[in-house]
Amino acid sequence: MFLVIRMKDEDIELRIRAIIDKVRPLLLNDGGNLEFVEFKDGIVYVRLLGACEDCPMLDVTLKDGIEELIINEIPEVKEVRNVSK
Repeated sequence: MFLVIRMKDEDIELRIRAIIDKVRPLLLNDGGNLEFVEFKDGIVYVRLLGACEDCPMLDVTLKDGIEELIINEIPEVKEVRNVSK
């Protein structure tokens, strides 16, 4: 028998914010930034700012970097999406 423990969205959000705080310095070094917007229905909404907004590598950074890190750490997350201002 397996015990399944579901985390509250507030706990998930805290973990997401912690991961974003670890990634942020890398983006800041290149003139960009990352802002947490919300977590809803398994989707993390973020806003890429600064140099990241117009970067041709935005999708790679988001999907192959940020999304992969968050999903690997938090299985409740299904996807990470960028929202514009």
